[in-house]
Amino acid sequence: MTTAALPYRVTPARVLRSEWHKLRTLRSTWINLAVTSLLTAAMGAGLGAAYDGSGEGGMDPVMFALLGTQFATINLGVLGILATAGEYSTGQIRATMTAVPRRLPVLWSKAAVLTAIALPLTLATNLVTFPLAQSFLDGTDLSAALGDPGVLRALAGNAAGLTLLAVLALAIGALLRSVPTAIGAHIGLIMILPEILAMLPYDAVDNAVRYFPGKALEALTTAQPMPGAATPGSALLALLVWTGTTLAVAAWVLRRRDV
Repeated sequence: MTTAALPYRVTPARVLRSEWHKLRTLRSTWINLAVTSLLTAAMGAGLGAAYDGSGEGGMDPVMFALLGTQFATINLGVLGILATAGEYSTGQIRATMTAVPRRLPVLWSKAAVLTAIALPLTLATNLVTFPLAQSFLDGTDLSAALGDPGVLRALAGNAAGLTLLAVLALAIGALLRSVPTAIGAHIGLIMILPEILAMLPYDAVDNAVRYFPGKALEALTTAQPMPGAATPGSALLALLVWTGTTLAVAAWVLRRRDV
């Protein structure tokens, strides 16, 4: 009896394979990823082609080329939310948790699968988008090369930041268990709340805002640190703390709430 049951034992590798199968077999996953890459590259090329070389904005060349990653912030966030909250909306979560009664391996596997997809995709997109944008910017004040100081670090930092934001969204989805609510909370945290807080006339609030997820991503996307922004190292640490803490809270709730 014991020998016969062994092939059906729940293991981390099998949970991971199950979550990978669920994500990769959805057509919406690949549409989302394709649109994310295309929008990023198209916006980088379009902005490069439209730039008149005036240099009035003083924009960092990497930040300028990757302005299209604003779409990636939303698209990858939605993908992460659908991986968790989407299962609650369809009721599939009951079958998932029945198959994996310990529950937490499901959350870790979802986060690992999303990371394995988002990180190489965003890094490859950045490595294509930057030279594409630079092909139009040659001879302007925003002209730069991959080998210039800070450029490769900024391209990789942006990819790491976007991946962490996607996992943060996944954790928010696991916490809120509602796709619309989680999307609203994700966009509010990344794009709206920091702008509102920045209007308050308090230095302490100003200092705190620079470590919010969206601002940390901006700091990671510049070849040269911006005045008043977090350093790339502290920005990455801040994103790790935001994501890790939210995942930990989601795990705690998952263990204690009914599905």
